[in-house]
Amino acid sequence: MARTARVVGTSILVVVLAGAAYVTADAYDVVPGVLTLAPPGPTASPFPVAPGALLPVANPASLAPLHALDSAAPVPSTTAVQAAVNAFAADPRVGPSVGVLVTDAASGNVIAEHDSASPHVPASTAKLVTAAAALGTLDPASTLPTRVVAGAGGSIVLVGGGDMLLAPGAGDPNAVDGHAGLGDLAAQVARDLKLTGTTTVHLSVDDSLFSGPATSPGWDPSYLSEGFVAPVTPIAVHDARVHPEVEYSVRFPDPTMNAANVLAQRLTEAGITVQGAPSRGTAPANGRVLGEVRSARLDQVVGYFLDSSDNTITEVVSRLVAVHQTLPGSFEGGTQAVLHAVSTLGVDVNGAHLTDASGLASGSALPPTLLVRLLKLMVDGSHPALTEVATQLPIAGLTGTLFDRFTQSDARGLVRAKTGSLPNVTSLAGTVITADGRQLLFAVLADQTGAVGQDPPRRALDTFVSGLAACGCR
Repeated sequence: MARTARVVGTSILVVVLAGAAYVTADAYDVVPGVLTLAPPGPTASPFPVAPGALLPVANPASLAPLHALDSAAPVPSTTAVQAAVNAFAADPRVGPSVGVLVTDAASGNVIAEHDSASPHVPASTAKLVTAAAALGTLDPASTLPTRVVAGAGGSIVLVGGGDMLLAPGAGDPNAVDGHAGLGDLAAQVARDLKLTGTTTVHLSVDDSLFSGPATSPGWDPSYLSEGFVAPVTPIAVHDARVHPEVEYSVRFPDPTMNAANVLAQRLTEAGITVQGAPSRGTAPANGRVLGEVRSARLDQVVGYFLDSSDNTITEVVSRLVAVHQTLPGSFEGGTQAVLHAVSTLGVDVNGAHLTDASGLASGSALPPTLLVRLLKLMVDGSHPALTEVATQLPIAGLTGTLFDRFTQSDARGLVRAKTGSLPNVTSLAGTVITADGRQLLFAVLADQTGAVGQDPPRRALDTFVSGLAACGCR
Protein backbone atom coordinates (compact mmCIF):
# COMPACT_ATOMS: atom_id res chain seq x y z
CA MET A 1 0.00 0.00 0.00
CA ALA A 2 2.79 2.44 0.92
CA ARG A 3 4.53 1.66 -2.37
CA THR A 4 1.34 2.39 -4.36
CA ALA A 5 0.81 5.64 -2.50
CA ARG A 6 4.34 6.76 -3.27
CA VAL A 7 3.97 6.11 -6.99
CA VAL A 8 0.48 7.60 -7.27
CA GLY A 9 1.43 10.60 -5.17
CA THR A 10 4.46 11.35 -7.27
CA SER A 11 2.48 10.87 -10.49
CA ILE A 12 -0.35 13.19 -9.44
CA LEU A 13 2.03 15.88 -8.19
CA VAL A 14 4.03 15.97 -11.42
CA VAL A 15 0.93 15.93 -13.63
CA VAL A 16 -0.87 18.65 -11.68
CA LEU A 17 2.12 20.96 -11.40
CA ALA A 18 3.53 20.46 -14.84
CA GLY A 19 0.18 20.47 -16.59
CA ALA A 20 1.35 18.08 -19.29
CA ALA A 21 3.62 15.18 -19.98
CA TYR A 22 7.14 16.05 -20.95
CA VAL A 23 7.85 14.75 -24.42
CA THR A 24 11.55 15.36 -24.35
CA ALA A 25 14.71 13.38 -24.88
CA ASP A 26 18.31 14.01 -25.65
CA ALA A 27 19.71 13.54 -29.09
CA TYR A 28 20.31 9.87 -28.55
CA ASP A 29 17.73 8.90 -25.97
CA VAL A 30 14.73 8.95 -28.30
CA VAL A 31 13.08 5.75 -29.59
CA PRO A 32 9.75 6.05 -31.45
CA GLY A 33 6.77 5.00 -29.37
CA VAL A 34 6.43 4.16 -25.69
CA LEU A 35 8.98 1.70 -24.31
CA THR A 36 7.41 -1.21 -22.41
CA LEU A 37 8.47 -4.52 -20.98
CA ALA A 38 6.43 -6.42 -23.59
CA PRO A 39 8.25 -8.58 -26.14
CA PRO A 40 10.28 -6.34 -28.46
CA GLY A 41 8.83 -5.25 -31.75
CA PRO A 42 10.73 -4.58 -34.97
CA THR A 43 14.38 -3.70 -34.44
CA ALA A 44 14.98 0.05 -34.25
CA SER A 45 17.44 1.70 -36.55
CA PRO A 46 20.99 1.86 -35.13
CA PHE A 47 20.69 5.58 -34.46
CA PRO A 48 17.12 6.85 -34.88
CA VAL A 49 16.58 10.47 -35.80
CA ALA A 50 14.98 12.32 -32.93
CA PRO A 51 11.57 13.79 -33.80
CA GLY A 52 10.55 17.31 -32.88
CA ALA A 53 9.71 17.48 -29.22
CA LEU A 54 8.08 19.90 -26.84
CA LEU A 55 10.55 21.80 -24.70
CA PRO A 56 10.43 21.06 -20.95
CA VAL A 57 9.49 23.62 -18.36
CA ALA A 58 12.17 24.74 -15.93
CA ASN A 59 13.35 21.90 -13.70
CA PRO A 60 10.38 19.53 -14.14
CA ALA A 61 11.99 16.79 -12.08
CA SER A 62 12.29 19.14 -9.12
CA LEU A 63 8.48 19.36 -8.99
CA ALA A 64 8.39 15.90 -7.42
CA PRO A 65 9.65 15.68 -3.81
CA LEU A 66 12.31 13.28 -2.67
CA HIS A 67 10.79 10.22 -1.04
CA ALA A 68 10.73 10.11 2.72
CA LEU A 69 12.98 7.18 3.47
CA ASP A 70 12.82 4.76 6.37
CA SER A 71 16.34 4.38 7.73
CA ALA A 72 15.36 0.98 9.14
CA ALA A 73 14.22 -0.40 5.76
CA PRO A 74 16.07 -3.65 5.04
CA VAL A 75 19.00 -3.73 2.62
CA PRO A 76 18.48 -6.18 -0.25
CA SER A 77 20.38 -9.45 -0.17
CA THR A 78 23.78 -9.24 -1.80
CA THR A 79 23.32 -12.76 -3.13
CA ALA A 80 20.01 -11.96 -4.82
CA VAL A 81 21.13 -8.67 -6.36
CA GLN A 82 24.44 -10.13 -7.51
CA ALA A 83 22.54 -12.88 -9.28
CA ALA A 84 20.48 -10.24 -11.07
CA VAL A 85 23.64 -8.34 -12.03
CA ASN A 86 25.24 -11.53 -13.35
CA ALA A 87 22.17 -12.32 -15.41
CA PHE A 88 22.10 -8.82 -16.86
CA ALA A 89 25.80 -8.89 -17.73
CA ALA A 90 25.28 -12.20 -19.54
CA ASP A 91 22.26 -10.96 -21.49
CA PRO A 92 23.20 -10.99 -25.20
CA ARG A 93 21.14 -7.83 -25.77
CA VAL A 94 23.70 -5.70 -23.89
CA GLY A 95 26.82 -7.11 -25.51
CA PRO A 96 30.11 -8.29 -24.04
CA SER A 97 31.27 -5.06 -22.31
CA VAL A 98 29.20 -4.13 -19.27
CA GLY A 99 30.00 -2.21 -16.10
CA VAL A 100 27.49 -2.34 -13.22
CA LEU A 101 27.57 -1.11 -9.65
CA VAL A 102 24.74 -1.19 -7.10
CA THR A 103 25.28 0.26 -3.62
CA ASP A 104 23.22 1.07 -0.56
CA ALA A 105 22.62 4.83 -0.51
CA ALA A 106 22.70 5.20 3.28
CA SER A 107 25.88 3.28 4.02
CA GLY A 108 27.63 3.38 0.66
CA ASN A 109 28.26 -0.36 0.92
CA VAL A 110 28.52 -2.29 -2.33
CA ILE A 111 25.61 -4.69 -2.83
CA ALA A 112 26.59 -6.07 -6.24
CA GLU A 113 28.88 -5.24 -9.14
CA HIS A 114 30.31 -6.35 -12.45
CA ASP A 115 33.51 -4.79 -13.83
CA SER A 116 32.62 -1.60 -11.98
CA ALA A 117 36.17 -0.22 -11.63
CA SER A 118 36.91 -0.40 -15.37
CA PRO A 119 36.24 2.68 -17.54
CA HIS A 120 33.34 2.35 -19.97
CA VAL A 121 31.85 4.78 -22.50
CA PRO A 122 29.35 6.83 -20.45
CA ALA A 123 27.34 8.57 -23.20
CA SER A 124 25.10 11.19 -21.55
CA THR A 125 25.57 9.85 -18.02
CA ALA A 126 28.76 11.96 -18.23
CA LYS A 127 26.47 14.95 -17.68
CA LEU A 128 26.34 13.93 -14.01
CA VAL A 129 30.02 14.90 -13.75
CA THR A 130 29.42 18.34 -15.27
CA ALA A 131 26.35 18.92 -13.09
CA ALA A 132 28.19 17.99 -9.89
CA ALA A 133 31.22 20.07 -10.86
CA ALA A 134 29.08 23.13 -11.51
CA LEU A 135 26.87 23.02 -8.43
CA GLY A 136 29.69 21.74 -6.23
CA THR A 137 32.06 24.60 -7.02
CA LEU A 138 30.04 27.53 -8.42
CA ASP A 139 27.28 29.57 -6.81
CA PRO A 140 24.00 27.80 -7.66
CA ALA A 141 22.17 31.14 -7.47
CA SER A 142 24.52 32.89 -9.90
CA THR A 143 23.25 34.14 -13.25
CA LEU A 144 24.91 34.86 -16.59
CA PRO A 145 25.03 38.43 -17.91
CA THR A 146 24.51 39.50 -21.51
CA ARG A 147 25.58 43.13 -21.84
CA VAL A 148 25.96 45.93 -24.32
CA VAL A 149 28.75 48.40 -23.58
CA ALA A 150 29.85 51.60 -25.23
CA GLY A 151 32.76 51.22 -27.61
CA ALA A 152 34.99 53.69 -29.44
CA GLY A 153 33.70 56.23 -31.95
CA GLY A 154 30.02 55.81 -31.27
CA SER A 155 30.09 52.03 -31.55
CA ILE A 156 28.46 49.59 -29.16
CA VAL A 157 29.57 46.07 -28.27
CA LEU A 158 27.36 43.09 -27.39
CA VAL A 159 29.23 40.97 -24.83
CA GLY A 160 28.41 37.28 -24.42
CA GLY A 161 28.50 36.03 -20.84
CA GLY A 162 27.62 32.39 -21.40
CA ASP A 163 23.87 32.53 -21.99
CA MET A 164 22.96 30.42 -25.05
CA LEU A 165 19.28 30.40 -24.09
CA LEU A 166 18.37 34.00 -24.87
CA ALA A 167 14.94 34.88 -26.21
CA PRO A 168 14.86 37.00 -29.38
CA GLY A 169 12.31 39.37 -27.88
CA ALA A 170 11.07 39.77 -24.32
CA GLY A 171 12.42 37.45 -21.67
CA ASP A 172 10.22 35.12 -19.63
CA PRO A 173 11.06 35.17 -15.91
CA ASN A 174 9.40 31.77 -15.46
CA ALA A 175 11.46 30.04 -18.15
CA VAL A 176 15.01 28.76 -18.40
CA ASP A 177 15.17 28.76 -22.20
CA GLY A 178 14.27 32.37 -22.96
CA HIS A 179 14.64 33.68 -19.41
CA ALA A 180 16.53 36.76 -20.66
CA GLY A 181 15.54 38.50 -23.89
CA LEU A 182 17.42 40.49 -26.52
CA GLY A 183 14.30 42.61 -27.01
CA ASP A 184 14.55 43.74 -23.39
CA LEU A 185 18.27 44.40 -23.81
CA ALA A 186 17.65 46.47 -26.96
CA ALA A 187 15.04 48.56 -25.14
CA GLN A 188 17.53 49.39 -22.38
CA VAL A 189 20.26 50.29 -24.87
CA ALA A 190 17.97 52.40 -27.04
CA ARG A 191 16.77 54.33 -24.01
CA ASP A 192 20.33 55.08 -22.90
CA LEU A 193 21.50 56.07 -26.39
CA LYS A 194 18.58 58.41 -26.97
CA LEU A 195 19.26 60.16 -23.67
CA THR A 196 22.70 61.07 -25.02
CA GLY A 197 21.34 62.08 -28.41
CA THR A 198 22.72 59.03 -30.23
CA THR A 199 20.48 57.33 -32.78
CA THR A 200 23.03 55.75 -35.13
CA VAL A 201 25.62 53.16 -34.08
CA HIS A 202 27.82 50.37 -35.36
CA LEU A 203 27.33 47.06 -33.54
CA SER A 204 30.02 44.50 -32.82
CA VAL A 205 29.92 41.38 -30.67
CA ASP A 206 32.52 40.03 -28.24
CA ASP A 207 32.40 36.25 -27.72
CA SER A 208 35.91 35.91 -26.30
CA LEU A 209 34.73 34.38 -23.01
CA PHE A 210 35.12 30.96 -24.67
CA SER A 211 38.10 29.89 -26.75
CA GLY A 212 39.22 27.11 -29.05
CA PRO A 213 37.00 25.32 -31.57
CA ALA A 214 33.24 25.68 -31.19
CA THR A 215 32.69 22.06 -32.24
CA SER A 216 34.44 18.93 -31.06
CA PRO A 217 36.42 16.80 -33.52
CA GLY A 218 34.87 13.85 -31.71
CA TRP A 219 31.38 14.78 -32.95
CA ASP A 220 30.03 13.14 -36.04
CA PRO A 221 29.12 15.88 -38.56
CA SER A 222 25.55 14.58 -38.61
CA TYR A 223 25.14 15.57 -34.96
CA LEU A 224 25.21 19.23 -36.05
CA SER A 225 23.12 18.87 -39.19
CA GLU A 226 20.46 16.87 -37.35
CA GLY A 227 20.26 19.35 -34.49
CA PHE A 228 21.62 17.20 -31.68
CA VAL A 229 24.13 19.91 -30.72
CA ALA A 230 25.15 23.44 -31.71
CA PRO A 231 28.53 25.16 -31.99
CA VAL A 232 29.40 26.20 -28.43
CA THR A 233 29.65 29.96 -27.97
CA PRO A 234 29.01 32.31 -25.01
CA ILE A 235 25.90 33.82 -26.62
CA ALA A 236 23.02 32.43 -28.65
CA VAL A 237 19.28 32.67 -29.12
CA HIS A 238 17.28 29.60 -28.04
CA ASP A 239 20.28 27.27 -28.07
CA ALA A 240 21.00 28.35 -31.70
CA ARG A 241 17.91 26.52 -32.99
CA VAL A 242 16.72 27.80 -36.35
CA HIS A 243 13.20 26.67 -35.40
CA PRO A 244 13.00 27.27 -31.63
CA GLU A 245 9.77 25.32 -31.22
CA VAL A 246 11.51 22.14 -32.44
CA GLU A 247 14.01 20.77 -29.95
CA TYR A 248 16.08 18.99 -32.55
CA SER A 249 15.94 21.78 -35.08
CA VAL A 250 18.89 22.47 -37.36
CA ARG A 251 21.23 24.96 -35.64
CA PHE A 252 22.70 28.24 -36.81
CA PRO A 253 26.31 27.58 -37.86
CA ASP A 254 27.46 30.77 -36.09
CA PRO A 255 25.28 31.29 -32.99
CA THR A 256 27.22 34.42 -31.99
CA MET A 257 26.56 36.32 -35.19
CA ASN A 258 22.95 35.19 -35.29
CA ALA A 259 22.47 36.70 -31.82
CA ALA A 260 24.14 39.93 -32.95
CA ASN A 261 21.86 40.12 -35.99
CA VAL A 262 18.80 39.61 -33.78
CA LEU A 263 19.93 42.42 -31.47
CA ALA A 264 20.49 44.69 -34.46
CA GLN A 265 16.93 44.06 -35.58
CA ARG A 266 15.55 44.76 -32.11
CA LEU A 267 17.56 48.02 -31.94
CA THR A 268 16.17 49.09 -35.31
CA GLU A 269 12.65 48.43 -34.06
CA ALA A 270 13.48 50.55 -31.00
CA GLY A 271 14.48 53.52 -33.17
CA ILE A 272 18.26 53.05 -33.34
CA THR A 273 19.91 52.87 -36.77
CA VAL A 274 22.56 50.14 -36.95
CA GLN A 275 25.09 50.94 -39.66
CA GLY A 276 26.24 47.98 -41.73
CA ALA A 277 26.27 44.38 -40.62
CA PRO A 278 27.38 43.47 -37.08
CA SER A 279 30.98 42.30 -36.78
CA ARG A 280 33.13 40.59 -34.19
CA GLY A 281 35.07 42.86 -31.89
CA THR A 282 36.48 43.26 -28.40
CA ALA A 283 34.72 45.16 -25.66
CA PRO A 284 36.76 47.88 -23.95
CA ALA A 285 37.84 46.90 -20.47
CA ASN A 286 35.95 49.74 -18.81
CA GLY A 287 33.23 50.38 -21.34
CA ARG A 288 30.10 52.01 -19.98
CA VAL A 289 27.29 49.48 -19.63
CA LEU A 290 24.30 50.53 -21.74
CA GLY A 291 22.12 47.55 -20.88
CA GLU A 292 22.19 44.12 -19.28
CA VAL A 293 19.93 41.07 -19.00
CA ARG A 294 20.63 37.97 -16.96
CA SER A 295 19.94 34.27 -17.40
CA ALA A 296 18.06 31.90 -15.13
CA ARG A 297 19.95 30.71 -12.06
CA LEU A 298 22.79 28.27 -12.59
CA ASP A 299 20.98 25.49 -10.70
CA GLN A 300 18.01 25.94 -13.04
CA VAL A 301 20.29 25.79 -16.08
CA VAL A 302 21.83 22.57 -14.73
CA GLY A 303 18.35 21.17 -14.17
CA TYR A 304 17.48 22.06 -17.77
CA PHE A 305 20.33 20.09 -19.27
CA LEU A 306 19.82 17.13 -16.93
CA ASP A 307 16.13 16.84 -17.71
CA SER A 308 16.37 17.34 -21.47
CA SER A 309 19.95 16.02 -21.82
CA ASP A 310 20.86 19.12 -23.80
CA ASN A 311 24.40 18.61 -25.08
CA THR A 312 25.14 22.23 -25.98
CA ILE A 313 24.16 23.72 -22.62
CA THR A 314 26.17 21.03 -20.82
CA GLU A 315 29.25 22.12 -22.78
CA VAL A 316 28.54 25.75 -21.90
CA VAL A 317 28.37 24.94 -18.18
CA SER A 318 31.64 23.01 -18.32
CA ARG A 319 33.30 26.10 -19.80
CA LEU A 320 31.94 28.22 -16.96
CA VAL A 321 33.57 25.80 -14.52
CA ALA A 322 36.83 26.14 -16.50
CA VAL A 323 36.74 29.94 -16.48
CA HIS A 324 36.13 29.84 -12.72
CA GLN A 325 39.33 27.80 -12.41
CA THR A 326 41.18 30.27 -14.70
CA LEU A 327 41.40 27.59 -17.38
CA PRO A 328 40.51 28.21 -21.03
CA GLY A 329 36.80 28.12 -21.80
CA SER A 330 37.29 25.34 -24.33
CA PHE A 331 36.63 21.62 -24.74
CA GLU A 332 39.98 20.78 -23.20
CA GLY A 333 39.64 23.34 -20.43
CA GLY A 334 36.06 22.30 -19.68
CA THR A 335 36.76 18.58 -19.39
CA GLN A 336 39.86 19.17 -17.31
CA ALA A 337 37.94 21.54 -15.04
CA VAL A 338 34.95 19.31 -14.34
CA LEU A 339 37.10 16.30 -13.48
CA HIS A 340 39.26 18.46 -11.21
CA ALA A 341 36.15 19.92 -9.58
CA VAL A 342 34.68 16.53 -8.68
CA SER A 343 38.07 15.38 -7.41
CA THR A 344 38.02 18.28 -4.96
CA LEU A 345 34.71 16.90 -3.72
CA GLY A 346 36.54 13.73 -2.75
CA VAL A 347 35.64 11.57 -5.74
CA ASP A 348 38.41 9.42 -7.19
CA VAL A 349 38.79 10.25 -10.90
CA ASN A 350 41.48 7.68 -11.55
CA GLY A 351 40.85 6.03 -14.92
CA ALA A 352 38.36 8.70 -16.00
CA HIS A 353 38.70 10.51 -19.31
CA LEU A 354 36.36 13.00 -20.96
CA THR A 355 36.65 14.09 -24.58
CA ASP A 356 33.79 16.52 -24.06
CA ALA A 357 31.57 17.36 -21.09
CA SER A 358 28.27 16.12 -22.50
CA GLY A 359 29.28 12.55 -23.38
CA LEU A 360 28.51 13.15 -27.05
CA ALA A 361 32.06 12.85 -28.44
CA SER A 362 33.82 9.58 -29.00
CA GLY A 363 36.67 8.70 -26.65
CA SER A 364 35.21 9.39 -23.21
CA ALA A 365 35.40 6.67 -20.55
CA LEU A 366 34.22 6.63 -16.92
CA PRO A 367 34.13 3.79 -14.39
CA PRO A 368 30.71 3.10 -12.82
CA THR A 369 32.37 3.59 -9.42
CA LEU A 370 32.90 7.29 -10.19
CA LEU A 371 29.26 7.86 -11.13
CA VAL A 372 27.96 6.07 -8.03
CA ARG A 373 30.31 8.00 -5.75
CA LEU A 374 28.95 11.21 -7.24
CA LEU A 375 25.41 10.00 -6.65
CA LYS A 376 26.31 9.26 -3.01
CA LEU A 377 27.37 12.88 -2.53
CA MET A 378 24.11 14.00 -4.11
CA VAL A 379 21.91 12.11 -1.67
CA ASP A 380 23.81 11.99 1.63
CA GLY A 381 23.38 15.66 2.58
CA SER A 382 27.12 16.34 2.89
CA HIS A 383 26.99 18.80 -0.03
CA PRO A 384 23.56 20.49 0.01
CA ALA A 385 24.07 22.14 -3.38
CA LEU A 386 24.49 18.72 -4.97
CA THR A 387 21.06 17.64 -3.75
CA GLU A 388 19.74 19.81 -6.59
CA VAL A 389 21.30 17.38 -9.03
CA ALA A 390 19.50 14.40 -7.50
CA THR A 391 16.12 16.17 -7.37
CA GLN A 392 16.34 17.35 -10.98
CA LEU A 393 17.12 14.01 -12.59
CA PRO A 394 14.42 12.58 -14.86
CA ILE A 395 11.81 10.45 -13.07
CA ALA A 396 10.93 7.03 -14.46
CA GLY A 397 7.74 7.07 -16.49
CA LEU A 398 7.04 10.71 -15.69
CA THR A 399 9.55 13.36 -16.75
CA GLY A 400 12.41 14.26 -19.02
CA THR A 401 14.32 11.58 -20.88
CA LEU A 402 12.65 8.88 -18.77
CA PHE A 403 9.16 10.04 -19.66
CA ASP A 404 8.38 7.08 -21.91
CA ARG A 405 10.37 4.43 -20.07
CA PHE A 406 9.26 2.24 -17.12
CA THR A 407 5.64 3.19 -17.83
CA GLN A 408 4.41 -0.34 -17.03
CA SER A 409 7.06 -1.10 -14.42
CA ASP A 410 7.40 -1.30 -10.66
CA ALA A 411 10.08 1.33 -11.10
CA ARG A 412 7.68 4.01 -12.38
CA GLY A 413 7.99 7.05 -10.13
CA LEU A 414 10.67 5.38 -8.01
CA VAL A 415 13.75 5.86 -10.20
CA ARG A 416 15.56 9.14 -10.79
CA ALA A 417 18.34 8.69 -13.29
CA LYS A 418 20.43 10.17 -16.08
CA THR A 419 20.02 8.39 -19.36
CA GLY A 420 22.72 7.89 -21.94
CA SER A 421 22.94 6.39 -25.38
CA LEU A 422 25.09 6.54 -28.46
CA PRO A 423 25.49 4.12 -31.31
CA ASN A 424 26.70 0.94 -29.59
CA VAL A 425 26.20 2.40 -26.08
CA THR A 426 23.32 2.27 -23.59
CA SER A 427 23.67 3.56 -20.02
CA LEU A 428 21.72 4.69 -16.98
CA ALA A 429 22.83 6.00 -13.57
CA GLY A 430 20.75 7.17 -10.65
CA THR A 431 18.72 6.19 -7.61
CA VAL A 432 15.95 3.63 -7.03
CA ILE A 433 13.65 2.89 -4.11
CA THR A 434 13.10 -0.83 -3.44
CA ALA A 435 9.82 -2.49 -2.47
CA ASP A 436 11.03 -2.40 1.13
CA GLY A 437 11.67 1.35 0.96
CA ARG A 438 15.46 1.20 0.77
CA GLN A 439 17.22 3.65 -1.52
CA LEU A 440 19.91 2.19 -3.79
CA LEU A 441 22.39 3.87 -6.08
CA PHE A 442 23.28 2.32 -9.41
CA ALA A 443 25.26 2.85 -12.59
CA VAL A 444 24.94 0.61 -15.63
CA LEU A 445 27.17 1.18 -18.69
CA ALA A 446 26.97 -1.17 -21.70
CA ASP A 447 29.32 0.05 -24.42
CA GLN A 448 29.49 -2.75 -26.98
CA THR A 449 25.83 -3.36 -27.71
CA GLY A 450 26.34 -3.69 -31.46
CA ALA A 451 24.38 -2.19 -34.33
CA VAL A 452 21.01 -3.17 -32.88
CA GLY A 453 19.66 0.25 -31.99
CA GLN A 454 18.58 1.29 -28.52
CA ASP A 455 15.48 -0.88 -28.10
CA PRO A 456 16.98 -4.30 -27.20
CA PRO A 457 19.64 -3.09 -24.74
CA ARG A 458 17.21 -0.63 -23.15
CA ARG A 459 14.69 -3.38 -22.58
CA ALA A 460 17.34 -5.44 -20.85
CA LEU A 461 18.53 -2.48 -18.76
CA ASP A 462 15.03 -1.36 -17.81
CA THR A 463 14.10 -4.90 -16.80
CA PHE A 464 17.17 -5.05 -14.55
CA VAL A 465 16.40 -1.70 -12.87
CA SER A 466 12.73 -2.64 -12.52
CA GLY A 467 13.93 -5.73 -10.70
CA LEU A 468 15.82 -3.54 -8.25
CA ALA A 469 12.68 -1.50 -7.60
CA ALA A 470 10.60 -4.64 -7.07
CA CYS A 471 13.21 -6.20 -4.85
CA GLY A 472 12.09 -7.35 -1.45
CA CYS A 473 14.96 -9.82 -1.66
CA ARG A 474 16.64 -10.56 1.65
